[in-house]
Amino acid sequence: MILSLILQATPAIDTLHSTVNSIPVASKPTIFTIWDIIQKGGLIMIPIGILFVLTIYIFIERFISIQRASASEGNFIKDIKTLIETEKIDDALQLCSKNDLPIARMVEKGINRIDNPIKEIEESIEIVGKFEVYELEKGLPILAMIASIAPMFGFLGTILGVIKIFFDISQTADVSIGSVSAGLYVKMVSSAAGLVVGVLAYICHSWLNIKVGKIVNRMERNAVDFLDFLKETKK
Repeated sequence: MILSLILQATPAIDTLHSTVNSIPVASKPTIFTIWDIIQKGGLIMIPIGILFVLTIYIFIERFISIQRASASEGNFIKDIKTLIETEKIDDALQLCSKNDLPIARMVEKGINRIDNPIKEIEESIEIVGKFEVYELEKGLPILAMIASIAPMFGFLGTILGVIKIFFDISQTADVSIGSVSAGLYVKMVSSAAGLVVGVLAYICHSWLNIKVGKIVNRMERNAVDFLDFLKETKK
Protein backbone atom coordinates (compact mmCIF):
# COMPACT_ATOMS: atom_id res chain seq x y z
CA MET A 1 0.00 0.00 0.00
CA ILE A 2 2.79 2.35 0.90
CA LEU A 3 4.45 1.57 -2.42
CA SER A 4 1.28 2.45 -4.29
CA LEU A 5 1.00 5.82 -2.48
CA ILE A 6 4.58 6.67 -3.43
CA LEU A 7 3.90 5.79 -7.05
CA GLN A 8 0.78 8.00 -7.05
CA ALA A 9 2.66 10.96 -5.51
CA THR A 10 5.59 10.78 -7.92
CA PRO A 11 3.80 12.45 -10.89
CA ALA A 12 2.58 15.28 -8.66
CA ILE A 13 6.12 15.90 -7.39
CA ASP A 14 7.47 15.94 -10.95
CA THR A 15 4.78 18.40 -11.98
CA LEU A 16 5.60 20.70 -9.04
CA HIS A 17 9.30 20.51 -9.84
CA SER A 18 8.77 21.43 -13.47
CA THR A 19 6.48 24.32 -12.45
CA VAL A 20 9.12 25.73 -10.10
CA ASN A 21 11.78 25.49 -12.78
CA SER A 22 9.54 27.28 -15.26
CA ILE A 23 9.16 30.38 -13.02
CA PRO A 24 11.36 33.16 -14.52
CA VAL A 25 14.17 34.37 -12.28
CA ALA A 26 14.35 38.15 -11.92
CA SER A 27 17.42 39.54 -13.62
CA LYS A 28 19.91 41.46 -11.49
CA PRO A 29 19.31 45.23 -11.87
CA THR A 30 21.97 47.23 -13.67
CA ILE A 31 23.78 49.65 -11.37
CA PHE A 32 24.97 52.96 -12.86
CA THR A 33 27.80 54.96 -11.30
CA ILE A 34 28.05 58.74 -11.46
CA TRP A 35 30.75 58.41 -14.11
CA ASP A 36 28.48 56.18 -16.24
CA ILE A 37 25.72 58.79 -16.07
CA ILE A 38 28.14 61.60 -16.97
CA GLN A 39 29.34 59.66 -20.02
CA LYS A 40 25.74 59.34 -21.18
CA GLY A 41 25.63 63.15 -21.46
CA GLY A 42 27.84 63.17 -24.55
CA LEU A 43 30.55 65.61 -25.63
CA ILE A 44 28.67 68.63 -24.25
CA MET A 45 29.66 67.40 -20.78
CA ILE A 46 33.29 68.40 -21.48
CA PRO A 47 32.72 72.21 -21.39
CA ILE A 48 30.27 71.78 -18.51
CA GLY A 49 32.94 69.80 -16.63
CA ILE A 50 35.52 72.53 -17.32
CA LEU A 51 33.12 75.14 -15.92
CA PHE A 52 32.60 72.99 -12.83
CA VAL A 53 36.35 72.66 -12.18
CA LEU A 54 36.82 76.40 -12.76
CA THR A 55 34.04 77.18 -10.29
CA ILE A 56 35.61 75.05 -7.56
CA TYR A 57 39.08 76.51 -8.19
CA ILE A 58 37.92 80.15 -8.10
CA PHE A 59 35.83 79.55 -4.99
CA ILE A 60 38.70 77.95 -3.03
CA GLU A 61 41.23 80.59 -4.14
CA ARG A 62 38.90 83.49 -3.34
CA PHE A 63 37.79 81.92 -0.07
CA ILE A 64 41.40 81.72 1.17
CA SER A 65 42.16 85.31 0.08
CA ILE A 66 38.97 86.74 1.59
CA GLN A 67 39.49 84.86 4.85
CA ARG A 68 42.99 86.34 5.07
CA ALA A 69 41.67 89.84 4.38
CA SER A 70 38.84 89.47 6.90
CA ALA A 71 41.17 88.77 9.81
CA SER A 72 40.54 90.96 12.82
CA GLU A 73 42.54 94.20 12.97
CA GLY A 74 42.57 94.06 16.74
CA ASN A 75 43.93 97.31 18.14
CA PHE A 76 45.59 98.31 14.86
CA ILE A 77 43.86 101.68 14.41
CA LYS A 78 44.23 102.50 18.09
CA ASP A 79 47.97 101.71 18.01
CA ILE A 80 48.42 103.79 14.84
CA LYS A 81 46.74 106.76 16.52
CA THR A 82 49.00 106.43 19.56
CA LEU A 83 52.17 106.29 17.43
CA ILE A 84 51.14 109.32 15.37
CA GLU A 85 50.27 111.32 18.48
CA THR A 86 53.75 110.61 19.85
CA GLU A 87 55.21 111.47 16.41
CA LYS A 88 56.63 107.99 15.90
CA ILE A 89 55.88 107.97 12.18
CA ASP A 90 58.49 105.35 11.28
CA ASP A 91 57.09 102.97 13.90
CA ALA A 92 53.58 103.55 12.52
CA LEU A 93 54.76 102.70 9.00
CA GLN A 94 56.51 99.60 10.32
CA LEU A 95 53.31 98.51 12.06
CA CYS A 96 51.41 98.92 8.79
CA SER A 97 53.91 96.80 6.87
CA LYS A 98 53.64 94.02 9.46
CA ASN A 99 49.87 93.75 9.00
CA ASP A 100 48.86 92.08 5.74
CA LEU A 101 45.42 93.71 5.74
CA PRO A 102 43.68 96.06 3.28
CA ILE A 103 43.15 98.75 5.91
CA ALA A 104 46.85 98.59 6.84
CA ARG A 105 47.87 99.38 3.26
CA MET A 106 45.33 102.19 3.08
CA VAL A 107 46.57 103.73 6.35
CA GLU A 108 50.18 103.34 5.24
CA LYS A 109 49.47 105.40 2.14
CA GLY A 110 47.86 108.08 4.30
CA ILE A 111 50.80 108.18 6.73
CA ASN A 112 53.25 108.55 3.83
CA ARG A 113 51.38 111.74 2.88
CA ILE A 114 50.67 112.94 6.39
CA ASP A 115 52.27 116.35 5.73
CA ASN A 116 49.99 117.00 2.75
CA PRO A 117 46.54 118.61 2.95
CA ILE A 118 43.85 116.37 4.36
CA LYS A 119 42.05 116.30 0.99
CA GLU A 120 45.07 114.78 -0.73
CA ILE A 121 45.43 112.21 2.05
CA GLU A 122 41.78 111.27 1.69
CA GLU A 123 42.10 110.89 -2.08
CA SER A 124 45.21 108.71 -1.79
CA ILE A 125 43.51 106.44 0.78
CA GLU A 126 40.44 106.21 -1.47
CA ILE A 127 42.56 105.17 -4.47
CA VAL A 128 44.31 102.43 -2.47
CA GLY A 129 40.93 101.32 -1.18
CA LYS A 130 39.64 100.90 -4.74
CA PHE A 131 42.63 98.71 -5.59
CA GLU A 132 42.02 96.61 -2.46
CA VAL A 133 38.35 96.12 -3.37
CA TYR A 134 39.36 95.13 -6.90
CA GLU A 135 41.73 92.49 -5.48
CA LEU A 136 38.99 91.14 -3.22
CA GLU A 137 36.45 90.92 -6.05
CA LYS A 138 38.89 89.37 -8.54
CA GLY A 139 37.35 86.18 -9.91
CA LEU A 140 33.80 86.98 -8.82
CA PRO A 141 32.75 88.22 -12.31
CA ILE A 142 33.90 84.87 -13.72
CA LEU A 143 31.68 83.03 -11.26
CA ALA A 144 28.77 85.24 -12.31
CA MET A 145 29.48 84.44 -15.95
CA ILE A 146 29.61 80.69 -15.25
CA ALA A 147 26.29 80.92 -13.42
CA SER A 148 24.81 82.38 -16.61
CA ILE A 149 26.38 80.24 -19.33
CA ALA A 150 26.43 76.78 -17.66
CA PRO A 151 22.63 76.34 -18.00
CA MET A 152 22.98 77.48 -21.63
CA PHE A 153 25.40 74.62 -22.28
CA GLY A 154 22.85 72.32 -20.66
CA PHE A 155 20.16 73.68 -23.00
CA LEU A 156 22.52 73.13 -25.94
CA GLY A 157 22.87 69.52 -24.79
CA THR A 158 19.08 69.25 -24.80
CA ILE A 159 18.96 70.40 -28.43
CA LEU A 160 21.71 67.95 -29.39
CA GLY A 161 19.84 65.14 -27.63
CA VAL A 162 16.64 65.91 -29.56
CA ILE A 163 18.59 65.99 -32.82
CA LYS A 164 20.08 62.59 -31.99
CA ILE A 165 16.62 61.17 -31.24
CA PHE A 166 15.23 62.24 -34.61
CA PHE A 167 18.37 61.08 -36.40
CA ASP A 168 18.12 57.60 -34.84
CA ILE A 169 14.43 57.40 -35.75
CA SER A 170 15.17 58.39 -39.35
CA GLN A 171 17.82 55.66 -39.59
CA THR A 172 15.83 52.81 -38.03
CA ALA A 173 12.17 53.90 -38.37
CA ASP A 174 11.83 52.66 -34.79
CA VAL A 175 10.20 54.93 -32.22
CA SER A 176 10.53 52.58 -29.25
CA ILE A 177 12.09 53.83 -26.03
CA GLY A 178 15.12 51.63 -26.61
CA SER A 179 15.94 53.22 -29.94
CA VAL A 180 15.73 56.80 -28.65
CA SER A 181 17.25 56.22 -25.19
CA ALA A 182 20.71 57.45 -26.23
CA GLY A 183 19.31 60.82 -27.28
CA LEU A 184 17.22 61.03 -24.13
CA TYR A 185 20.33 60.46 -22.02
CA VAL A 186 22.15 63.31 -23.77
CA LYS A 187 19.10 65.54 -23.35
CA MET A 188 18.42 64.92 -19.66
CA VAL A 189 21.97 64.45 -18.31
CA SER A 190 23.39 67.55 -20.00
CA SER A 191 20.44 69.68 -18.88
CA ALA A 192 20.78 68.52 -15.28
CA ALA A 193 24.57 69.00 -15.28
CA GLY A 194 24.31 72.53 -16.72
CA LEU A 195 21.75 73.53 -14.09
CA VAL A 196 23.78 72.02 -11.23
CA VAL A 197 26.96 73.86 -12.26
CA GLY A 198 25.04 77.10 -12.81
CA VAL A 199 23.36 76.93 -9.39
CA LEU A 200 26.67 76.05 -7.71
CA ALA A 201 28.45 79.00 -9.35
CA TYR A 202 25.60 81.34 -8.38
CA ILE A 203 25.73 80.21 -4.72
CA CYS A 204 29.53 80.59 -4.59
CA HIS A 205 29.36 84.06 -6.19
CA SER A 206 26.62 85.28 -3.85
CA TRP A 207 28.30 83.96 -0.70
CA LEU A 208 31.72 85.43 -1.58
CA ASN A 209 30.08 88.72 -2.56
CA ILE A 210 28.48 88.95 0.88
CA LYS A 211 31.86 88.31 2.54
CA VAL A 212 33.54 90.99 0.40
CA GLY A 213 30.77 93.47 1.24
CA LYS A 214 31.39 93.00 4.96
CA ILE A 215 35.13 93.55 4.53
CA VAL A 216 34.61 96.69 2.41
CA ASN A 217 32.20 98.10 4.99
CA ARG A 218 34.77 97.57 7.76
CA MET A 219 37.51 99.12 5.61
CA GLU A 220 35.42 102.23 5.02
CA ARG A 221 34.59 102.63 8.71
CA ASN A 222 38.25 102.31 9.73
CA ALA A 223 39.37 104.68 6.98
CA VAL A 224 36.84 107.32 8.06
CA ASP A 225 37.95 106.88 11.66
CA PHE A 226 41.59 107.37 10.66
CA LEU A 227 40.82 110.45 8.54
CA ASP A 228 38.77 112.01 11.34
CA PHE A 229 41.73 111.49 13.63
CA LEU A 230 44.09 113.20 11.16
CA LYS A 231 41.70 116.14 10.83
CA GLU A 232 41.74 116.59 14.58
CA THR A 233 45.54 116.47 14.77
CA LYS A 234 45.91 119.05 11.97
CA LYS A 235 43.72 121.64 13.70
